[in-house]
Amino acid sequence: MPSRETSEVIRRFNQAFQEHDPAILEDLIAPDCVMESIQPAPNGTRYEGYDLNLTFWQAMATDRVNHFEVEDTVVMGDRANILWRFHFGGGSSIRGVSLIRVQGSRIVEALAYAKTPGESAPLPE
Repeated sequence: MPSRETSEVIRRFNQAFQEHDPAILEDLIAPDCVMESIQPAPNGTRYEGYDLNLTFWQAMATDRVNHFEVEDTVVMGDRANILWRFHFGGGSSIRGVSLIRVQGSRIVEALAYAKTPGESAPLPE
């Protein structure tokens, strides 16, 4: 897949979180998408299929207390690395990266990793 198509999918994916617009995500997720979240440590949770991934990401996109800040995005063919900071409503944050693979203009894989929070930045339950 050309990097241009991957770039557009990732641009729209990031836009959904930046603009708190969960509807953007509906056309971006492949039916067989696999996503691994950062929680619970150390291995996260694995979500398989369109419905589970859409529900997970739409809940994050609608959250106006906690939010993502995209720090950088690197696209290489059908893959993208999104470096981000997740801000918690209480003022703390953690940094992480999502490794995403796109096929047919849809996200087929998303693996998220985060730096271990310090004592001042516990992960929410």
